[in-house]
Amino acid sequence: MDIPTPSRLDHLSDTELTAKLDPDLLPKHLAIIMDGNGRWAEARSLPRIAGHREGIKSVRDTISLCVELGIRVLTIYAFSQENWNRPTTEIDGLMGLLEHYLSTERNKLIEQGVRFRTIGRTDALPTSALQWVRAAEQETAYLDKLHLTVALSYGGRSEIVDAVRGLVREAQDGKIQVEDIDELHVQQHLYTHDLPDPDLLIRTSGETRISNFLLWQLAYTELYFTPTLWPDFRRRELLLALLEFQRRERRFGRVFSSLSS
Repeated sequence: MDIPTPSRLDHLSDTELTAKLDPDLLPKHLAIIMDGNGRWAEARSLPRIAGHREGIKSVRDTISLCVELGIRVLTIYAFSQENWNRPTTEIDGLMGLLEHYLSTERNKLIEQGVRFRTIGRTDALPTSALQWVRAAEQETAYLDKLHLTVALSYGGRSEIVDAVRGLVREAQDGKIQVEDIDELHVQQHLYTHDLPDPDLLIRTSGETRISNFLLWQLAYTELYFTPTLWPDFRRRELLLALLEFQRRERRFGRVFSSLSS
């Protein structure tokens, strides 16, 4: 399939872009670092929380497109452990926005067949926000059209530390020998143990780092960085990212010869 370069796609409509996607080359697991909400708001002389509110529309568009295209797993970085260092007023606003999202979008998620789950040290969340999270997880646990995983109070290094602690406990209990521990055992103790590793990571806002997100899982993931701020990252931007992903040759350390045998 001849997949055009991004520069050849500018004149195409969203419908035409969608038609160019190869269903067999879509990522099974899409991960996104949703960056640039604050800068979007500041550029408009608005409070930072306004950018996060606008960003919910991008989350909604992304979920809808994943459901439409049959992408089975979507993981979004919503709140890192480092974010606890932000001003209290901003943290309170973000937690309130999380509750608002779950209260207003929960029925839509159910209609779309979306299972909502979280990863991270979520016990650190305020009681009210944690109650909303647990309720949404319980109410959507039976759905499987799209697995939406939201990283909250999350850190990639902390996830690996928690996995190591789990392995140590198993070794102490005699359930596993230390010399038998391999990558599979580590993977089985990660927060995402029942999910495939991401095929594609998207980061918005022009930053080109992964910021302690899914450190283990991103070992062979394709990375896509865009200057677009998250509140402006809508359906068209995601379609362009998916088309770029389909242009890449994923080798996983192997070498493919161009010579026929």
